[in-house]
Amino acid sequence: MAINATNKGVKRELIPSGNYVARCYSMIEIGTVKESFQGDEKTLHKVRIGWELPTELKVFNEEKGEQPCVISKEYTLSMNEKATLRKMLASWRGKDFTEAEAKSFDITKLLGVACMLNIIEKPGTKDPSIVYNEIASVSPMIKGMQCPAQVNPTFVISYDKFDFEKYESLPDFIKDKMKTSEEFRKMQQPSATHLTSTNDSEVGIDNIELPF
Repeated sequence: MAINATNKGVKRELIPSGNYVARCYSMIEIGTVKESFQGDEKTLHKVRIGWELPTELKVFNEEKGEQPCVISKEYTLSMNEKATLRKMLASWRGKDFTEAEAKSFDITKLLGVACMLNIIEKPGTKDPSIVYNEIASVSPMIKGMQCPAQVNPTFVISYDKFDFEKYESLPDFIKDKMKTSEEFRKMQQPSATHLTSTNDSEVGIDNIELPF
């Protein structure tokens, strides 16, 4: 399985709230899109980062047997000191970035890295009766604790080497948002800003000294 996702209209079983051992395995460059917040429209470069929970196994496909639950979250691709992505990364590695480090950070360094995720249940903003999972925090692995080996193949979509087969495997809501991006519409323009590409080999990094 490259990525565990459901189509529109299919109810997905929630992951119970709690702290979980997790490993980053997925990174999808959504691209530069327009978003409205409290009446203001902004143009933002978005990325969706995904984690597998190797201790939370379920059968999603009888032919494949047990596979780990997965969860992902969308971030603005920014290392500004107020950016949610930078705050998440600082929490994950246990220290903030220096301004020199923050000037250019390759987020593909996260792939294969283990962590602890705090997952909560959150009501939808448009329909509070619909509850979904939210990643409340990301932190380093607890000292002495090990994360099982990665199960899902590393999954990356970046506009510098776009893979339409991987794109078609995504759930509709992600594909629809990607279609609105500047990069999707102008995929052949070499001047666009993209994620650093990576290969699809299985990786796993549990060291206390994180590689970022």
